[in-house]
Amino acid sequence: MRKPIFAAMALALMAGTAVAADLPHYKAPLPPPPPPPPLWTGFYVGLNAGYTWSNSSNISTVAFPVFNASGLGGAVPGSFASAFAATSLIPARSDGFIGGGQIGYNWQFYNSFVAGVEADIQGIAASSNRGATSGAFPVSGFAPITAVSFNQASASLDYLGTVRGRLGWLFTPTLLAYGTGGLAYGGVQTNTNIVQAFANQTAVPGFFGATSFSDTRVGWTAGGGLEWMFWPSWSAKVEYLYYDLGSVTQNFTLPSVNNAGTLFFFNAGQARTRFNGNIVRAGLNYHFNWGAPPVVAKY
Repeated sequence: MRKPIFAAMALALMAGTAVAADLPHYKAPLPPPPPPPPLWTGFYVGLNAGYTWSNSSNISTVAFPVFNASGLGGAVPGSFASAFAATSLIPARSDGFIGGGQIGYNWQFYNSFVAGVEADIQGIAASSNRGATSGAFPVSGFAPITAVSFNQASASLDYLGTVRGRLGWLFTPTLLAYGTGGLAYGGVQTNTNIVQAFANQTAVPGFFGATSFSDTRVGWTAGGGLEWMFWPSWSAKVEYLYYDLGSVTQNFTLPSVNNAGTLFFFNAGQARTRFNGNIVRAGLNYHFNWGAPPVVAKY
């Protein structure tokens, strides 16, 4: 009885092994491929907002005698006293909020480098841009007569735009650190008014000089920032820029006439305003990536 039982068991094992060999082998599913890296190459547009403050916080004025009426006592010392009183530094610091938009193009190359060009324009809401000083200077040899001067000036930057190159390095596929620099332009305004009189005398009435300037100035800008691709086609950035639009020099005159209608003296003056400052801002960009091939970056 044992031999038939063992023979049946052996046949059963052989049959099971043959069936198992004929079954297909089971393979575990492959893991899903990683998502493609962000695509930096292509056009983009965006908005920005931030704060700006000027580096130069004063408007300087200076005056000097040009003509003194001969035969009129006090004309020479009076003109010098007037010139000294008109020479001043008038505070006219301009700080405020800034906001606008930008458009640009990026090109990603050598895996981790990004180069591009960006143009932007912003309006500025200045908080304060007007200041005043007063001065007094004694007329030599004619005490107690004193030249008294009230000096007022303003300076404002109404808008600011830039056209800049950018060059950056991708620390990760989504984080770009970059430097930037190029051309800056802006609409500037500056005004200077000087009102003078001689205290403790009645022969010469008060007199004044004024000048103004309004135009678009062109200069340069440089800075840097960080940009983060937080969503496909969307990025956010923080950026610092320094800009310099140069200086504006304005000429004005301070003519003084006595009560008899005779020119007492004639002084010439200059007002100088520097337009330079700093911008800190944040921005949001939408990337179109039109027709750009995928770039596989290695990190």
